[in-house]
Amino acid sequence: MTRDHNTETDESVREDPRTDGGASAEGADATSLDPWGSSTISDYRKLFEEFGIEEFDAVLPEVPDPHYLMRRGVIFGHRDYRPVAEAMRDGDDFAVLSGFMPTGDPHIGHKLVFDEIIWHQEQGGDAYGLIADLEAHSARGMSWAEIDEHARDYLLSLLALGFDPEEGELYRQSDNRELQDLAFELGSKANYSEFEAIYGFDGSTNVSHVQSVVTQMADILYPQLEEPKPTVIPVGPDQDPHVRLARDLADRMRFFKVTEAYASFELRDAERPLVAAAYDAREEFAEDPETPRCEEAGEWLSAADLDAHGVVAAESARESAVEKLANAGMEPLRPRVRFLDANATDEAFDALIEAVEGEKRRYDEHVDAFDLSFDEADELAREVEIEHGGYGFRAPSSLYHRFMTGLTGGKMSSSIPASHISLLDDPEEGYDKVKSATTGGRETAEKQRELGGEADKCPVYELYAYLLSGDDDAFATEVYEECVGGERLCGGCKEQAAELMEEFLEDHQEKREEMEEVLADLDISTESARRDVAPGDD
Repeated sequence: MTRDHNTETDESVREDPRTDGGASAEGADATSLDPWGSSTISDYRKLFEEFGIEEFDAVLPEVPDPHYLMRRGVIFGHRDYRPVAEAMRDGDDFAVLSGFMPTGDPHIGHKLVFDEIIWHQEQGGDAYGLIADLEAHSARGMSWAEIDEHARDYLLSLLALGFDPEEGELYRQSDNRELQDLAFELGSKANYSEFEAIYGFDGSTNVSHVQSVVTQMADILYPQLEEPKPTVIPVGPDQDPHVRLARDLADRMRFFKVTEAYASFELRDAERPLVAAAYDAREEFAEDPETPRCEEAGEWLSAADLDAHGVVAAESARESAVEKLANAGMEPLRPRVRFLDANATDEAFDALIEAVEGEKRRYDEHVDAFDLSFDEADELAREVEIEHGGYGFRAPSSLYHRFMTGLTGGKMSSSIPASHISLLDDPEEGYDKVKSATTGGRETAEKQRELGGEADKCPVYELYAYLLSGDDDAFATEVYEECVGGERLCGGCKEQAAELMEEFLEDHQEKREEMEEVLADLDISTESARRDVAPGDD
């Protein structure tokens, strides 16, 4: 679930020690998100436009005591994080989960996810860390012996960085029967054509790989098995396809679909804001604004200036909405909340109708309620579902962090030792790797003093912003301003970073040793009993 760019400098960078993620890899694909590939992101802004990822800056003021990765823009995007932030502020239940595919040593890029899980746990969230061993075996062909070795290393580093196993849960996909049972149920709501469209699977894809995807969907929803709650999945943007599919499956598992409606006919999502705009404008067209008619609304909508009403919609959506309104004739246009029977038993559907208070109207496959808000209706539907044996899942949220640039340029990769610093590296080796790293410096010291360095293109500055400055924003800002102002030269900057990295690795590895006994006492296996049978090629 987690794997292993440049913009112009502005005042927000200087004030907030933010980073745009360092140098972009040449030829990076800005729009293809491959959970198992080696894609890098050349322009993070395109993710907002093309995949609907929301900018994290918009929700940042709503987060109490935000983590420094949030403050510095390393966490740049989210899907539906507000329910998590609200639960955090109000002291309500929420959860955080992310997973690690044990295909190599944990490195400083993975530390971003470790930190996000631990921070959410410290804010009161139920925390889950998982080893995606089924995925590693099916998608990467890793042997179980290799998986065991790397899994142990990930767990020790997560514990050493501060994960509290008494307040959280660690598990392996292969050992968690509840998870596998949930994956089986989710699989009944997915089909292979979706996997072809989302992941590019074809006839050569082995079935275990397909199964591992459904298992990851179950991972994402696993924190809600006991009770529905806001849940956030911190990942890199390449994992967004998993999050989108999980959100869809959470919705498909629900007993009832709750929508806003205005008449007896059904509206598509694209049509709903158009009909809502017509209802809001009823004073302009209705003979009796207290009882506007669908036919009147259709006539108004066919000629309305939608821009003036703050509505953006495709012309095809307008045409279809107008047609539905015209066909409804003199039926009153009246807001209501609609409960659609998606997967409910007859008993659950009858119980829902009984539970709806106020004016309501029952149809064969749905019931309309006129005195409930959407939020009230959604919560009522969830309560009835749970009472009748359903899951009541909430759509999971997600956070997206920038990829760390490799020390040699390009993407940091576990398969290129010189590009990353493993959390298992000898501290002196970590020191040497930083000293040998590419920088954003000028050709000569004279030019550096004259023009300043290019911190936004510098993997070494990223080390300060992502890790070495810790929670000290003032220090990160100082490094940035001294670099771009020409006061800081690359030799001294790398020496300072190398010393800090050596100290970090020394401290981390001491804590890893202390966690050996803790790990031994946890209810998680570090040795698989499975036999090695190489999966087919993908």
